Amino acid sequence: MKLLTRYLAREIYSSVAMVFAVLIMLFAFMDLITELNDMGDGNYHIGKVLLYVALIIPGHIYELFPLAALIGSIFAVVQMASNSELMVYRSSGVSLKQMVGAMVRIGLPLVVLCFAFGEFIAPPSDHLAQELLLKAKNAQVTLKEFRSGVWVKDERSFVNIRNVLPDTSLRNVSIYEFDETYHLRTITAAKRAAYVSNDLWMLEDVRQTRFNSQGTTINNQEKVEWHSTLNPRLLNVLLLLPEKMSSWDLYQYTQHLSDNHQKTGRYEIAMWNKLVYPIAVLIMMLLALPFAAYHRREGGISGKIFIGIVLGLAFHFGGRLFSNLGALNDWQPMLSATAISWVFLTIALALMWRTERR
Repeated sequence: MKLLTRYLAREIYSSVAMVFAVLIMLFAFMDLITELNDMGDGNYHIGKVLLYVALIIPGHIYELFPLAALIGSIFAVVQMASNSELMVYRSSGVSLKQMVGAMVRIGLPLVVLCFAFGEFIAPPSDHLAQELLLKAKNAQVTLKEFRSGVWVKDERSFVNIRNVLPDTSLRNVSIYEFDETYHLRTITAAKRAAYVSNDLWMLEDVRQTRFNSQGTTINNQEKVEWHSTLNPRLLNVLLLLPEKMSSWDLYQYTQHLSDNHQKTGRYEIAMWNKLVYPIAVLIMMLLALPFAAYHRREGGISGKIFIGIVLGLAFHFGGRLFSNLGALNDWQPMLSATAISWVFLTIALALMWRTERR
């Protein structure tokens, strides 16, 4: 059995690597074509275009892991079945349970690699890509959740942010501070805000309006310190989609939203997706096992690969569908994130049972 596992691992790993090479070249080429349309905008020249395309490749690798594992595993087992290699192994007493165990052992390193890309490699790489793009185009992130920008609750204050620069410094910030009885106490408007350290911001070009029982006072200052639980890590949410953030960053942001009594559904679903997505690699590999019952009269290897591509795309878009439905309907986040995985695991087990019965 160890011999089978080593041989099967070699075949699957080489097939998955080949599939990854093809898919990454395809996606990189499409990204390059897209970015060439913006070349010449600001300081966005060909060198930065190529660097941007290279920086978003880890994100593609993470997203494509289940699809590459499925297609690579299907190619490997069908190739072995067409050469009657799997038939020899099964005839020598290897059970389906042992085949599943071999697949799990082979898949575990891929699961760890997928998790590493999703947690430690792709998020910072995507963030660097966005910073590069914005700096090269001399752009800034304009917040459009409302016409007035994005509103953030920070303890007893409401903060309005109009613009975020690539270095996460802020432009056009308004802070509305309330007292314990929810009466407006202070309005602080600043042209700029830069993060110093330890939840401390430095506001520049500040106009502060104070309200009290005696009336209203207005004070203009060049610089004012602002203590806030907001920090650049939380503001990274404004530069990256939740799906492209690490699970740790998502956890921190959901805690911030929860502490301020705001809805956390979308970010909790994204966090659970990050945690369970690597397991999908194993499920896709188990889904490839029924293809081991290969018969030449049922069609060539290309037909099996096509079925694998269709299943992989169905998994990808089905996962997005469940996530969006969960966010819209306030479903339990873990259920929304894992629903498509449970569906495909059921399909894999059903196909293996049917194949074994035949």
